[in-house]
Amino acid sequence: MHPYDYETAYVDSGCTARASIAISTVCFLPDRLLIEFSSVTKRFPDGTVAVDSLDLTMATGELTVLVGPSGCGKTTSLRMINRLDEASEGTIAVDGQDVRSRSLTDLRRGMGYVMQHSGLFPHRTIGDNIATVPRLLGWGKKRIAARVDELIDTVGLDADMVARYPHQLSGGQQQRVGVARALAADPPIMLMDEPFAAVDPIVRKRLQDEFLALQERLGKTIVFVTHDIDEAIRLGDRIAVFGEGGHLAQFATPDALLASPQSDFVVDFLGAEPQLKRLSLISASRATPIEAPIIARGADAETAVRASRQAGTDWVLVLDDERRVAGWHRVAAYRADTTRPAERFDATVAAHETLRAALGALVLAPLGVVARLDGAGRFDGLLDQSSLNRALC
Repeated sequence: MHPYDYETAYVDSGCTARASIAISTVCFLPDRLLIEFSSVTKRFPDGTVAVDSLDLTMATGELTVLVGPSGCGKTTSLRMINRLDEASEGTIAVDGQDVRSRSLTDLRRGMGYVMQHSGLFPHRTIGDNIATVPRLLGWGKKRIAARVDELIDTVGLDADMVARYPHQLSGGQQQRVGVARALAADPPIMLMDEPFAAVDPIVRKRLQDEFLALQERLGKTIVFVTHDIDEAIRLGDRIAVFGEGGHLAQFATPDALLASPQSDFVVDFLGAEPQLKRLSLISASRATPIEAPIIARGADAETAVRASRQAGTDWVLVLDDERRVAGWHRVAAYRADTTRPAERFDATVAAHETLRAALGALVLAPLGVVARLDGAGRFDGLLDQSSLNRALC
């Protein structure tokens, strides 16, 4: 049976169309995959304009997030890519080829589809759900079994779950299976329609973390729909903000969006404290350190005095032989007794962490500074509030 005949048969049997749509995941499109919208409009039969003159280019290997309020056209835009909805005007091209010039089967063979509530076949085991498309493609049993095992591990599920049924899994586990099924035939494009919206905030955060790690390894071209601006900022390489009436309000990187919103609508949609949100996007490694009053463990009093004067402080930071932070001293107390034990210094942030983590440490820092540490835990500079401010400029 042809893949899409199979889908029709499944829907006609009384099961959900949402589940059937999700199986269209096979990859035979080229490696270089720009997705381009050129003056695309979607008008429904009742005259409602869901998407209005959309021009948008989604780059290869990037995660593009479509975000906006309900009814803004973001999901319709995603569905037009694999022609679940047809554009009324304009052109949508994948790798320079109009999607309407391809058969539906051929087009969808290059696109995974993940949705809210996972869309799993309830009467099939987890292993059989993941294996749906490879079976339709005629893969051998050994190849299918190996791929299922690989994907179960990739999405962080236990191997024994392949024999379970969807109702035996939590919501978060079902969403992982939905992602695994969409990846089964290794499609270069992933279309994801609010995949994490139906799970609680704690599970959603964990799924987002796992998804970011997965994308870093796989480098798919992903179009991701959400109504949650914080999720968009956290996940997206670029964000397309849609306004009412299907208009594209702004398309930018998360940092550029937060730094320079281009309309009152975007400002309102971003919500309060956009600069604080920017802190979550910028690595602490980008902050410029201030002059640090550093001494080696066991240094004499005069060395401590010189270091503190040069930095304009009344204290010094002590480093051990491996340049790890060993504590700190008030210079006056150290001059009186160089054998006294150093005060504990806990205000640190790893260079790979964000400026938001640095700010959190800074708020509690008794000296008003944070020591940045490299990947080996060695001292990599001293940051204060001005360091964070400059990194945001």
